[in-house]
Amino acid sequence: MQIKPHTLEGWLRHCEQLHPHNIDMGLDRVSEVARRMALRFECPVITVAGTNGKGSTCAMLEAVAQQSGYRTGVYTSPHLVHFEERCRVHGESVSASDLIAHFDAVECARTQNGNEISLTYFEFTTLAILRLMSHSLLDVAILEVGLGGRLDATNIIDADCAIITSIDIDHIEYLGPDRESIGREKAGIMRTGRPVIVSDPVAPQSVVDHAREIGADLWSFGRDFNFSGDKQQWNWAGRGRRYAGLAYPSLRGANQLVNASGVLAALEALRDRLPVTAQAVRNGLALVELPGRFQIVPGQPTLVLDVAHNPHSVAALTANLDAMGFFPTTHAVFGAMADKDLAPMLAKVGPLVDRWYFTNLPTPRAESAATLQQKWNAVHMVAGGRREVTSTLHADPMRALQAAVAAADPADRIVVFGSFYTVGGVLINGTPRLHAKHLGA
Repeated sequence: MQIKPHTLEGWLRHCEQLHPHNIDMGLDRVSEVARRMALRFECPVITVAGTNGKGSTCAMLEAVAQQSGYRTGVYTSPHLVHFEERCRVHGESVSASDLIAHFDAVECARTQNGNEISLTYFEFTTLAILRLMSHSLLDVAILEVGLGGRLDATNIIDADCAIITSIDIDHIEYLGPDRESIGREKAGIMRTGRPVIVSDPVAPQSVVDHAREIGADLWSFGRDFNFSGDKQQWNWAGRGRRYAGLAYPSLRGANQLVNASGVLAALEALRDRLPVTAQAVRNGLALVELPGRFQIVPGQPTLVLDVAHNPHSVAALTANLDAMGFFPTTHAVFGAMADKDLAPMLAKVGPLVDRWYFTNLPTPRAESAATLQQKWNAVHMVAGGRREVTSTLHADPMRALQAAVAAADPADRIVVFGSFYTVGGVLINGTPRLHAKHLGA
């Protein structure tokens, strides 16, 4: 008989070693393990899918619900530094010790009566976190889809409200080569007769068609809800409610108003079961925090952290950087996965970057720093190569950041972006506070 792990690290290693081969990608296996555990939620469940904006949407939902006095549970992935970040109960990351019993319960159900069911790492860990949340006496559960929607492990739970954020090209090997294919996968989280909030202003037709086919209650951006505003404040209008004179969300970036609009639509759709006050909306949006989403860290030089890792999110990052004003030199620390469409990302942000610090990442899926440099050089040459831009190679994100800090003047800007591993790599010892070398000397 196999000895079960006693630590979270041991359980995570166990999940990694399962490595099921030739596994079917349906939800039957996950659903069966969930059935064996009698997994169910007594509270409203909101499931959030999309290419970009999922984490921000979940954080804003959580913040507004908490300000209304509700006990919240949130599941997000991946994590930046510690696995426990993937689950928050009432605003706090769960502890490793809290998770162990639930990993044990998944393993017992998975191997029940010798009838063993194969699970991937993501499926196993998702089931453990869902079980913890279902035992936490929640008023609302907020689930972020890991990949796609239709076949994602979170989709074993029937959402009371689904949110689909912006849809763009990413993970094409799993989800398809275009927005229509990807939208079809995301639409799999919809349920008949239940609200689905589509906050992408130009949603793929496949999303609209699927909602109609199954009879979901479709809330479309621009038709069922919308926002307007100026530089000081913004307004939101939905089917039966309006908010005027709202302060901008504390999460920075122009794209956050689209995410916030979807959040307010979801709360409006669920108001019979989860009523929130206007004051809770104001306070929640003002107080929401989420590391690594256009996070500006005060100090000298200015530090910007962003997990932008596909063309759509890098375009948003570029627009946000451009709106920050003038910096003599912008230094960019960048690491990314090999399967990303890197050339358009580098081309988009390239005009704003004066010095690159390409980094290796601690996963076999990552592109090497040397290959990133080669791809940047090719993009730079195509663009004419008229501006001199330097680039260096680094073993890990922290060393890349240290090199950027050493080269930067106090008035400069350092941008750390790309994979969660890149941003997580510079947050490993907490949020860096930069002090330019010749100011404090």
